[in-house]
Amino acid sequence: MTTATAPSPTSTAPTPQQVWKRARGLLIALLILVIAGITFAAVRSGTNHGHLDPRSADPKGSRAAAELLKARGISVTVATTLDEATTAAGPDTTLLVTGPNLLTPAQQRRLHEATTASTGRTLLVAPGPAAASRLSPGVRTEPHRPVSALPPSCAFPAARSAGAADMGGVRYTAPDSTATACYPSDGAPSLLILKDRGDGDTVLLGSPDFLHNERLDQQGNASLALQLLGSRTHLVWYLPSLTDPSATSDDGSPDNNDTNGGGNGGEASGEESDFLDLIPSGWLWGTLQLTLAAVLAAIWRGRRLGPLVLERLPVSIRASESAEGRADLYRKANARDRAAESLRAAARTRIARLAGATAREAHTSDVLLPAVSARTTTTGEDLSTLLFGPAPADDAALVLLAEHLDALEREVRTS
Repeated sequence: MTTATAPSPTSTAPTPQQVWKRARGLLIALLILVIAGITFAAVRSGTNHGHLDPRSADPKGSRAAAELLKARGISVTVATTLDEATTAAGPDTTLLVTGPNLLTPAQQRRLHEATTASTGRTLLVAPGPAAASRLSPGVRTEPHRPVSALPPSCAFPAARSAGAADMGGVRYTAPDSTATACYPSDGAPSLLILKDRGDGDTVLLGSPDFLHNERLDQQGNASLALQLLGSRTHLVWYLPSLTDPSATSDDGSPDNNDTNGGGNGGEASGEESDFLDLIPSGWLWGTLQLTLAAVLAAIWRGRRLGPLVLERLPVSIRASESAEGRADLYRKANARDRAAESLRAAARTRIARLAGATAREAHTSDVLLPAVSARTTTTGEDLSTLLFGPAPADDAALVLLAEHLDALEREVRTS
């Protein structure tokens, strides 16, 4: 018998240079994105104060309206806490609440008490069902409608003077006929004025679009904004914040349904907040688009399943190299069963030809074993185990199997 020699190990692990070449493109792209993000944030940090912020010159900001009011002699004060807003409320003050839906139920009740006690004007920007029911009891909301240029269709002097304006959004139904309803959309007003406290009033705006910098010079938006916000000598621009200390000192949380906008009636309490409501809609859409792009890229670059196609190799490979490569793959996968079957199948094919059996009969034990037994001294049971037996238990048994198959083939060849 011959002694089997183990094939020399072949390393298939990538070298550090190969890893760097593969990853450097991705790392460079990631570095460019980080630098671009930092640069973009630095450029915008000086002017971007947020949505409806009178300090913001962004398209969705309201700096233009605030500057026009100041030019007319109206003092504009920015409030970011409920204490600041309620303290400033008074007969000569207009209180603009840009985000009533961000207030907790207790904050909304406290704000309603403060504004009811004053004779000033309170403007609520797009309050949802729960916020509207607490800040203006009796008012019901109607489903959201797209914002468009709408005629005033009412006798309210400010609206008649401004004419058509970009209104719509949330619509409101007044509790009685004393309210003034303007800018109707599909039959329900998107601007509602409630005269329920002497010289003071409460104005519900279905949409803030006419206050945005990008729309102020369109339609009668500027005129409507100046007349609604400039009816008193002092304007308090209240920007509710989730970091307001009063938001954590009561028993409520921001209205979830109101944050999403719209709704039918004041039945939905929406007193449980959702983490997703705190994420800007742009991030959600961006994540969805990136997910879709990743799925499409995976489909595009995924392995195509289909029949195997035989191709001629561009170079000649020595049989020993091919055998070593396959053996190395078997070794890494611990596939002793496949390696043993490959050795046995090749040995049976060669021995069958020497024993006078056909290639088809080489893998049939009933035909091959009698033909081989006549040419060797190996017993039938040992011969069956050698040619058709189970897989080896370890690598040493696999090497021993290869040696016995070589010895059997030599014995049959010389018989």
